[in-house]
Amino acid sequence: MTELEREFTFLVEELPIDLDQFPSKIIEDSYIPADSNHPKIRIRRNGDRLTITKKYPLDSTDGGDTGDSSRLVEHTIDLTSAEYTVLNQLQGKRFIKRRFFYEIDSRPAEIDIYLADLAGLVVIDFEFDSDAAMAEFKKPAFLGADVTQDAVVAGGTLAGKSYSDIAEELLEKYNYHPVKGVEKYHE
Repeated sequence: MTELEREFTFLVEELPIDLDQFPSKIIEDSYIPADSNHPKIRIRRNGDRLTITKKYPLDSTDGGDTGDSSRLVEHTIDLTSAEYTVLNQLQGKRFIKRRFFYEIDSRPAEIDIYLADLAGLVVIDFEFDSDAAMAEFKKPAFLGADVTQDAVVAGGTLAGKSYSDIAEELLEKYNYHPVKGVEKYHE
C-alpha cells in the first residue's frame, strides 16, 4: 500500500495527566541498512501488525535524504510472522516506543513515548487527510517545539541511539529536557 502521510511533530515536555485513559500499544522498529545515517526502510512490529515500510519526503530529489518532512510517501507491505522473523534478523538500528492514541480538542493525535535507551524523549504527531487541513492547523499552546523538519527526531535517525546521544542537541536547539516518569510504560 502506498499513501501520502501528512503530519506535524512536536516535542512533549510533560506527560498529560489523563494519558493513561487512552489506548496504547508497543511499537518495535528496526531500520535498515544499519550503516546508513538515516535509513528509510523500517521493519515494524506495531501491536500485532508486522510490516516493512519505506518512507521519504514527497518532494525528495535524492532518494529521500532531503525534502519536506511534513509530506511523506509511505510504501507499506504487511508481513507474515515468518517473513518478519527473517527480515528482523537483518542488522538494523532499533528502538522501542509506546504509542498512545490521544485526543486534543477532538483532534486525534499520537503520543510516542520512547523507551529503553531513548527514555525521556516524547513526541506528538498530528496527521491530516489534506493540505488544506494542515494549513488550518493551530498548534496547541502547551506543546513544545515543532520538530517536523528536524532529523534529530526522525525514526531512522533515532534508531540505534540513546537519549544521551541526542540530549545536547535537543537542549541547545529547543531547551528540551528528558520527560520524567516514562519508565512505567515499558510493557
